[in-house]
Amino acid sequence: MREEEKNRTSQQSKVQQFFRKRWVFPAIYLVSAALILTSVLWYQATRDMNPVGEQPGKPQTEKGQDAAEVAKPVENITTPALDKEEIQVVKKFYDSKSSKEEQEAALVSYNNTYSPNQGIDLAKMDGKEFDVTASLSGTVLRAEKDPILGYVVEIQHEDSVTTVYQSLASVAVEEGDTVAQHAVIGKAGKNLLNEKNGVHVHFEIRKDGKALNPANLLDKPATAISDEAAAASKETEAKQQEEKKNEKQEDAKESEASVPSKNA
Repeated sequence: MREEEKNRTSQQSKVQQFFRKRWVFPAIYLVSAALILTSVLWYQATRDMNPVGEQPGKPQTEKGQDAAEVAKPVENITTPALDKEEIQVVKKFYDSKSSKEEQEAALVSYNNTYSPNQGIDLAKMDGKEFDVTASLSGTVLRAEKDPILGYVVEIQHEDSVTTVYQSLASVAVEEGDTVAQHAVIGKAGKNLLNEKNGVHVHFEIRKDGKALNPANLLDKPATAISDEAAAASKETEAKQQEEKKNEKQEDAKESEASVPSKNA
């Protein structure tokens, strides 16, 4: 037992002597400081590589927000038929800028009344029935039979754009359906409004409810619809201003004519 106590006392004495040396505590301090500094630098580097709130592997913007999804490709407006090479226009859109002859040809006659054609009428060259397709992707707002127009399908698209398909013999979609571009929505047929056209489809493109000339938009990007609508709106406004100006001039002439002459 005395031998063990001597060894223990000797070891304690050596430890005490070690810590009494002047360089021991400064060395411990420097080592501790180095370890702390290394830990801080490692933590900071980790934060820089993976900012707070960012999920690893998920693209981020400079502000840490999720990167925007890649923009969807813009569809080109297509002729609403599978065999578009065999399709022809049998009645044009009524355009206020066209000649009188063209305007007369674009009038729709029904029940002894005439109205401007708000779209284009398409028929197959051989006059036979054909599949009618969605000109653009969208959601079906209406799919029903009209006693005068035949079956009617109306499809809603982005930016308050709708396409209308009339004179269908049958439909293959229902209200609420999501349809892809080129999807068959029905069969071309006949209606009472345009009996002279035979088997055809009446096709309209509308922006905010206003009918546009589909012939000016076919094979163009869907974004061209807004440009066409803006141009049509400016044209209508200019025409209205011109009409008001002419009315004022006519009123002025009538007023002058009604004023008695001084020499009378």
